[in-house]
Amino acid sequence: MKKLEEYVISIPDFPKEGIIFRDVTGILKDGDGLVMAIDTLAGMLDGIDFDVVVGPESRGFIFGVPVAYKLKKPFVPIRKKGKLPRATISREYDLEYGTATIEIHKEDILPGQKVVIIDDLIATGGTTEAMIKLIEELGGEVVKVCFVLELAGLKGRDLLKGYNVESAIIYEGK
Repeated sequence: MKKLEEYVISIPDFPKEGIIFRDVTGILKDGDGLVMAIDTLAGMLDGIDFDVVVGPESRGFIFGVPVAYKLKKPFVPIRKKGKLPRATISREYDLEYGTATIEIHKEDILPGQKVVIIDDLIATGGTTEAMIKLIEELGGEVVKVCFVLELAGLKGRDLLKGYNVESAIIYEGK
């Protein structure tokens, strides 16, 4: 049986020379790889008491919804600014070359709810930190953050100190 990391497609020198791009679509395009990824993420939640799964647009949806379904939990999307139709709160965060803003519906996380965040990748940690701040602003408690891939060389975990963070695959580089 293949390991999960064998489904990841590594593309050297993309988007620039010296970078190895880790492409999760290799996991998605193979039924066994997809099942393995979802089962691995769901397994990270064994023994975790939580109420809701949250995932960011778009790959957090791809991995978060099936985990929520499998564990019979609701799923709450976090989207790019201007995509949600009801009242929202938003958080701006830094990108490599600029900023971005994400939003969540105000009523989708209730005070005291225990929240799990699921996403495909942690790199610098900025998006995840912004999600955590949104959830906490609404009174939720982030009890676990799960990723398929982690680029440890970018030190994203440093922004998430104090949170329970787990990644299925950790690449030491950037």
